[in-house]
Amino acid sequence: MKKLRLLLGDQLNTEHNWFTKVDPDCTYLMAELKQETNYVTHHIQKVVAFFSSMRSFAAFLSDKGHRVIYVKINDPDNPHDLNELILQQVDKTSAEKFEYLLPDEYRLDEQLKEIASTLSIPAESFDTEHFFTTRNTLKDFFAGKKQMVMESFYRMMRKKNNIMMIEGDPEGGKWNYDQSNRKKWKGTPPIPPFYKPNKDVSGLYEEIQKAGVKTIGTLDPYSFNWPTNREESLQVLSYFVENLLIHFGDFQDALHTDQKFLFHSRLSFAMNSKMISPKEVIEKVINHYEKNKDDIDISQVEGFVRQILGWREFMRGIYWKEMPTYKTRNALKNTNPLPDFYWTGDTKMNCLSHAVNQSLEDAYAHHIQRLMITGNYALLTQTHPDEVDNWYLGIYIDAIEWVEITNTRGMSQFADGGIVATKPYVSSANYINKMSNYCEGCYYDHKKKTGESACPFNALYWNFLDAKKDHFKNNPRMGMMLTLLAKKDKKEMDEIRKRAARIIQYPEQF
Repeated sequence: MKKLRLLLGDQLNTEHNWFTKVDPDCTYLMAELKQETNYVTHHIQKVVAFFSSMRSFAAFLSDKGHRVIYVKINDPDNPHDLNELILQQVDKTSAEKFEYLLPDEYRLDEQLKEIASTLSIPAESFDTEHFFTTRNTLKDFFAGKKQMVMESFYRMMRKKNNIMMIEGDPEGGKWNYDQSNRKKWKGTPPIPPFYKPNKDVSGLYEEIQKAGVKTIGTLDPYSFNWPTNREESLQVLSYFVENLLIHFGDFQDALHTDQKFLFHSRLSFAMNSKMISPKEVIEKVINHYEKNKDDIDISQVEGFVRQILGWREFMRGIYWKEMPTYKTRNALKNTNPLPDFYWTGDTKMNCLSHAVNQSLEDAYAHHIQRLMITGNYALLTQTHPDEVDNWYLGIYIDAIEWVEITNTRGMSQFADGGIVATKPYVSSANYINKMSNYCEGCYYDHKKKTGESACPFNALYWNFLDAKKDHFKNNPRMGMMLTLLAKKDKKEMDEIRKRAARIIQYPEQF
């Protein structure tokens, strides 16, 4: 039976059982489609990274003897639509069966189910063999429970997969070392330079430009620093384990103007495109820890494992449980537009200028930059979650909807009404000053709430609490802040509201 097998751009798993044997009657189909480059405006480095990785994967398959059809962005017969592409290639290959790996995005899952139902040949879907869980693991685990708490899910995952467990108990005697993972980096310990593949992608960049794909951000086409094949991804993993893991937990929440990445692994794109698996990442980290227990504290390792085994799988489960309605949630009824400086970095606020410019330059910011700087400001200015989603989905190299929207609309913007987080992650300038050096030398004073020199985060913070107090009046985790709000002097609150209104209405002035 002649089979046509579709591979999407985030399904680059060389270890999948499909590829263990060469089937002469099987053809693999990969394509660079404008359907995928244009549904939001993506960062140029993101488009380059996906296309480069896809081409590397196609070459891997061909080298192994598999038959591959690869449709490039400027090929004259490229239909740029997934439905038309599959119909075209089913006809060209005389396929008698269509097979595909389950997509991780709801829109593609629905589209492929629709395509499969209309084909004149049988169609079948298969697991990507990447995640620890299935789509329904989280839904089944929390069935009948009022609230989905990540910590209980994480503990179940540790037990089920026997990761950092000793005779049924957590290694070290604690499940979670989060309290140890909140240190401010002050220049020491030193951070070694990050691993750079440094590839020339100028030819691919020219192809993308010729195709007229609209992008954001910048790119040095002669020094591309993201992994785009399995070998490079494994090198990034090895570098992290050998050089950065030792301090990861301590400083995973830290922010600093002189260090874009600190001790973060920069593995998210490699993992989300499936060039490496979460299982092998965790195994390598733990194996290194087991051999170096005298040098590495367990809190460094647990903090990293929790992000992958706990948070990453938890977010995926939320996505499949709550879609498609999750994408339309706006529990706080926020309606404001996202400020223009999210596309330029042109703002006098040092923290936002640094985080946005880094995102434009590198297509990357670590989770606290996303949550407590760009996300915090978007929520405090009561921005519509659709606008926030589109920005995050486009600008970050690792942003695929299943992981982006749950973190953005859920944890960052509280638009889901508390499905992911039990309270909104908002803060005044105090938190930013506590965890970073961003406030040093800033145009604004992080201690002031009102006045022209006052940090905008402060007025926005108290204004947000005031505007949403009825929504949060029964939330026990917001009780202390609402009590402090109620004690504020009326005159001060009037000044705070006026300044916040001006910040929201005229963001270009700040």
